[in-house]
Amino acid sequence: MDEREDGQVSGYQAGGRRALDKVLAPQFLAGLQDMDLQVLREHRTVAEQEEADLSYARRLLQGRLDLLGAEEDRRAGTDGAADVRHARSDAELVAKLTDVLADPRRTDHGMGRFTSVEPSRVGEHRRRAELAVADPHLSDLSAMDDAQLAAARERLVALEQELSADRHRVQEAMDACTEEITRRYRDGVVSVEDALRSAR
Repeated sequence: MDEREDGQVSGYQAGGRRALDKVLAPQFLAGLQDMDLQVLREHRTVAEQEEADLSYARRLLQGRLDLLGAEEDRRAGTDGAADVRHARSDAELVAKLTDVLADPRRTDHGMGRFTSVEPSRVGEHRRRAELAVADPHLSDLSAMDDAQLAAARERLVALEQELSADRHRVQEAMDACTEEITRRYRDGVVSVEDALRSAR
């Protein structure tokens, strides 16, 4: 367990009550092959929801990082702006963030991974991300000097990497549950009728 400068706990915490702590706990996948089907499904649902929440938090950070990069490009005169001294208006920043979040090229769930699960509760990781992107010092990028801008980027990159690592481990747990469910159907351990009865 690590303690961040902002006082928020980061990473897996043994015995923690967050969904992240439960999914990454060693006992979450213990005895997977003998686990009751309903319990196995519940485990996969918890992991899938956590993956969606982590992906949302990561997307927030990536959007803010893109804004920082755009400001750096503006200062360097590489974004096509005629006057590099001109500060972006709030409307321009909001429009840029909207474009970033709507970018269809982003693949938050990895190659070949699809999920219809939407982010739900605000967990510790999402609060950290939202606090980071809501930092009042980041609301006016033009008021920051180059050193402050670089420090902000470094801080957000570190948090994005932390979230990505957690998300990857959660995906592994989710995939392990999915593979076990698939194996039971493939090997005839569970029939469709059994699955329907257990879901009632």
